[in-house]
Formats: sequence, structure tokens, C-alpha cells
Amino acid sequence: MDKTGKRIDPWGANDISDYDKLMSEFGIEPFSNIINSVPNIHKYMRRNIIYGHRDFKRIALAMKNKTPFIMLTGLMPSGKMHFGHKMVADEMIYFQQNGAHCYVCIADIEAYLTRNMDLETMKDLAINEYLLNYIALGLKPKKCTLYFQSDFKNKYNTLSKYFAKKVTFNELKAIYGDLTTGKITSALTQAADILYPQLDIGRPTPTIVPVGTDQDPHLRLTRDIASRFKSEYNFILPSSTYHRYQKGLGGSKMSSSDPTTYIALTDSKKDAESKIKRALTGGRDTLEEQKRLGGNPAKCTIFELYKFHLIDDDSKLKNVFDDCSAGKIMCGECKMRCIELIANFLEKHQQKREKAKSQLDKFLK
Repeated sequence: MDKTGKRIDPWGANDISDYDKLMSEFGIEPFSNIINSVPNIHKYMRRNIIYGHRDFKRIALAMKNKTPFIMLTGLMPSGKMHFGHKMVADEMIYFQQNGAHCYVCIADIEAYLTRNMDLETMKDLAINEYLLNYIALGLKPKKCTLYFQSDFKNKYNTLSKYFAKKVTFNELKAIYGDLTTGKITSALTQAADILYPQLDIGRPTPTIVPVGTDQDPHLRLTRDIASRFKSEYNFILPSSTYHRYQKGLGGSKMSSSDPTTYIALTDSKKDAESKIKRALTGGRDTLEEQKRLGGNPAKCTIFELYKFHLIDDDSKLKNVFDDCSAGKIMCGECKMRCIELIANFLEKHQQKREKAKSQLDKFLK
């Protein structure tokens, strides 16, 4: 449950605000407890965007010793890929660059069962929207297995059926709340997604799954299943990291169904500029108050764009935070800087997207 008493639902639109409470309730460990053991620390880890984990120690050890490990992520092809989605892509590319064999699952069966989308539309979105952006951001075909849930190996498709033997309806209801047959099938399919790569590689292998907190029910179920099938498969329980959600431009949750809440990676510079000009900031009501009292970057969606995506240098990010808090920079000036950074990113990224088209076959073989 979140602080309003609502159940954390992997199929719903959760707007999470109390991460500490969720960590305590679900038994998620603070990432700060393990960060010093991580080689090549990602900015999301330094900035507490990746705030929690389960069993990340074995992943950090694999990275340090350069031994095999798996990164598994899924994508739900439900609309334009935006900067909120980019965060997950950044994480998967980071793990690939640090030695992981990446498994990228196109969750078309889950989308069909829980979001009423047709398979052909989802396939087109997955390839021409998401995969092209992944390649442009840096995903490499080497040590990368990309697959559709609807079109993968028979051994994978039968795994979720085996899992059903040791999972009860009451257990699923306790984890997920209200259930449909589609959601039950989806949950067991997700467990197969997370655990099958160990069978595909041919040996028990540490596996990292980077997710938002709303996906933790799937991780808890999968870890229980892995334990119950120890004698049959000898799975290593999957590890996970948990990231905060980037706010939408209006201050609430970023939503794929509402283009005003996000900047898509295929937006024109003009459209991006218009959205940024309308975005919620942490500014005061008047210029005089802003200079006297300072702004509140913690509530500012422009600062979140800096923190998550646009400013990699921690000292420069701190300068922006301090200048805003001290009233040394006004919101209009800050938005113009953001517009310039976004425009520069989009121009370069969209050029890379065009070049990425020639690499699609390497991922879809």
C-alpha cells in the first residue's frame, strides 16, 4: 500500500510519494547501504534516483570480478517513448557496458491481456519507437537477446505453466489484490521472463532486474517461485534495483496517454520548447519573492530534467540547485537553459535514431 492506502499495482497508474514507507513495507534495502561496493557508479545511484535494491551485492561482485551476469528488462509498447522511459534504457545500457548479457522482453502478451492492445500495433511500436531509441542511446547487439513474449522459445512458454503448480490463487490475491485470469497469466509469464535467461545461458547466473516500485509484486512472486523450484532448476534468486519516477511536466505522474506530461524522444525542438515553457517550476509567486526567498528545486520539473537526464556533472547540478534555492536564478532563465539543452539532445539523438535503422536486423535475427 502507498501512504493513501492504495495497493501498489503493476498494472495501474501509481503516483508514489512515500518511498521510505514502501521500502519498509516491502523489505527493500536502501541503495546507499551498498553503493560503495559498486564499480563504475551510475549517476542515478549517486543521486538517489536508484534508491533501493534486493540482493544487489551479487551483481556488484559480478561487475567487480568481471564474471557473467544477466540484466532483464521488459517494455510495454503502449505509446511514444519519452524521457521517463529513457531512464530504464539508461540503466540497461549501463549494465550491458559493465558486462551483463541483456535480455529485453517485449511484453506484448501482458499488454494484450491487461491493456487491450492488438499485437500488430504493439510490434510496430516496440521496433520503430522503443528499439530504435534504445539503439540510438547506446544498446549494442552483442550480448543482447531481444524477444517478444508472443513469439519465443517453447521452453520459455512452458515455464510459466510449470510455475503454476506451486503458486496458489490466495497467494496471488494477497500480492496483487483484485485478479482476472489475464492478470494471473501475466504474473506467471513475468516470472518466466525473469528466470528463463538462466536456463537459456545454461547455468544459474546472477540476474538484475531494474524496476520502478510498482513492479515489486512481480519480483517478490518470482523470488518465491525461484526458491520453490530450487530442486528442479537451481535458480539464483533474481536481484533488483528500484528507481524513483520522474515527475510529469505538470508536477504529477508522467503518463504515456497524456503528451502534455512528457517530452518524447521524437518530439520536435519546437514542441519540446512549448512544453518546457508551460512546465511547473518551484518558483515563487512574484519576482521579488523569488529573489528574497529563493525557489524550491525539489518541486521543480525543470530541475528533474536536469537531475535525471540533462546535466551529468554533479557539481554543475549542485550549482543549479544552490542558485535556485538562493534566488540567484529566475525560472524564465532556467527554462531557457533547459530548452537549449533539450534541443541539443533531441537533435543529436534523432540523428542517431536514423542511423540506428540500419542496425535493427542485428537485434531481430
